[in-house]
Amino acid sequence: QVQLMESGGGLVQPGESLRLSCAASRIPVSIATMGWYRQASGKQRELVATIINSNRTNYGDSVKGRFTISTDNAKNTVYLQMNDLKPEDTAVYYCNLYYDGTWSQTYWGQGTQVTVSS
Repeated sequence: QVQLMESGGGLVQPGESLRLSCAASRIPVSIATMGWYRQASGKQRELVATIINSNRTNYGDSVKGRFTISTDNAKNTVYLQMNDLKPEDTAVYYCNLYYDGTWSQTYWGQGTQVTVSS
């Protein structure tokens, strides 16, 4: 069974930074589509960023220029560096792995809370 272990959430003030980590098991992140999504209270889950085969990246409009997604293939881990955090970034952040091999597989992490507040 594929597992995604997230870490790095917390409480920060506006303008500060955080880095989220998501360690994957069984499927190399270098051949998967890795993503970060977030869900604020009372809102739908939304895309934050994706990285395909540790190469091509895509970002949600609200985080472009502030967040960076990357992978460490040796650690089989995907990161989300979040800079210049704003109160509207407050949400539970979820790691996602999508792999289209013999059959399509999608997995989610348990979520990590990010709170931006003064």
